[in-house]
Amino acid sequence: MQQKILGNTGITVSTLGLGTVKFGRNQGVKYPQAFEIPDDQHLMQLLHTARDLGINLIDTAPAYGNSETRLGTLLSGDRKNWVIVSKVGEEFVNGDSLYDFTPEHAEKSIKRSLKRLNTDYIDIVLVHSDGNDVYNIQNFGILDFLSELKKQGLIRAFGMSTKTVEGGILAIQQSDVVMVTYNPIETAEQPVIAKAFELNKGVLIKKALASGHIQKIPGSDPVKTSLTFILQEPGVSSIILGTLDPTHLAHNVACVTG
Repeated sequence: MQQKILGNTGITVSTLGLGTVKFGRNQGVKYPQAFEIPDDQHLMQLLHTARDLGINLIDTAPAYGNSETRLGTLLSGDRKNWVIVSKVGEEFVNGDSLYDFTPEHAEKSIKRSLKRLNTDYIDIVLVHSDGNDVYNIQNFGILDFLSELKKQGLIRAFGMSTKTVEGGILAIQQSDVVMVTYNPIETAEQPVIAKAFELNKGVLIKKALASGHIQKIPGSDPVKTSLTFILQEPGVSSIILGTLDPTHLAHNVACVTG
């Protein structure tokens, strides 16, 4: 699989990354079908398949249930082979998302993530947006705080998973990486990708398959349609796709390598 340098971070990432919401949470998600959280053996096989297919990027978050904790066990002894993305700002408690964008909460969150992931650094930390991107950037100093943690070596790069064009552009001007929604039916955030490309900053794509609602995407193979469409944008570094099915994972990879 093709790999790219993530903006100006020096971090090399695979064209596709593996999302891990389903490793630890099946409540309050927007997927079209319910699913059971798999056991460790299934997840270990999935991770081995991902590595065999050339994937080196894995995306998690404190809000993904016990995803971080499980990855800390599953990746034990193999940490150096993975680029790990985690997040700050959102917690998922008793079926509800709670948000706190203060540096104090971010510090506690990152220390907890380091312990859960069984690592002494996190490659990329993103602010997990609640939709109020600009306000959160301008009023909490969260990106400045993450910049300090980068200088300390606890994280290698930082940025924001945004939900607005204005917030995405502001975030990419003040950080290393932005994560945006982009697919053939959701193109509003394309200006963020373009701005990141102009500034040589990294771009990660979320919801490439419309959170599993692929029937909304045109074409006989909507997965290939969407991935091909996204990768036409030169600013895109990697596409995060979540799946528990090794067959689906292999097809996803085939769509970008075949």
